[in-house]
Amino acid sequence: MITQKMERTREAWNNIATGYDEFVAPTEVWLANEALRRARLVPGERFLDVAAGCGGLSLPAARLGAKVLATDWSPTMIEVFEARARKGGLRDVEGRVMDCHALDLNDDTFDVCGSQFGVMLVPDQPRALREMVRVTSPGGRVLLIAYGAPAEIEFLHFFIAALQAVDPDFAGVPMNPPPLEFQVADPEVLRQRLTGAGLKDVTVETVTEKPEFRSGQHLWDWVLNSNPIAGMLVADLSEEQKADVRTVLDGMLRERSGGNGAAVLTNPVHIGIGTK
Repeated sequence: MITQKMERTREAWNNIATGYDEFVAPTEVWLANEALRRARLVPGERFLDVAAGCGGLSLPAARLGAKVLATDWSPTMIEVFEARARKGGLRDVEGRVMDCHALDLNDDTFDVCGSQFGVMLVPDQPRALREMVRVTSPGGRVLLIAYGAPAEIEFLHFFIAALQAVDPDFAGVPMNPPPLEFQVADPEVLRQRLTGAGLKDVTVETVTEKPEFRSGQHLWDWVLNSNPIAGMLVADLSEEQKADVRTVLDGMLRERSGGNGAAVLTNPVHIGIGTK
């Protein structure tokens, strides 16, 4: 049953779908290809992307020749994904609206089942992981991509520092308990959840994501369209204060880049893979 809170959350993701596709998805391509390589995806395999958003993982999988089904509970995200697939001339690609906690799919169907920054943040992650395992064929692989330690997520610290420079009373993001985005920031927790979902030969490796930002406006757009929580953090700021935050970010990024081109921010990302 869809509660009012769930419906509001889904609508919030609908509202940022186009912006996610424009600003965030291009920065995820390297990571997606790296994870798919580690999961040993090969042409012709059946690939399921769970909590797919606008296809940050499933579009690269389709370009590698997989037969792709992308699922997300946001209808707008799926619409954006399907439009992107059509524009890219990709075949054997389908999108369906679906809740990752209860996949409307048969058991033992997919060779590889993955999620990039999707199942990372759902409220009942163990249940979603069990669903991913259920629909994966025996001998198939399950892949989860999630952020590492929040203390090392540079885009978050840049954004929070800029907010606090403009509004000294801003307390930051509550970390006790941490947001759902960081529920498996500890690689051992991720390993335990994958194993607990029924996987064997589980590996968890940490890579460094290196998004580049050209300006304060660019980083602002990236953060605001990456997650509805960001919009909540700035909801009480005036338009003048928001402009001031972007100006502060401009200065921080110039300092990082040495005034030469785009600034590179680094983020640890876990790639967890197990076999059914």
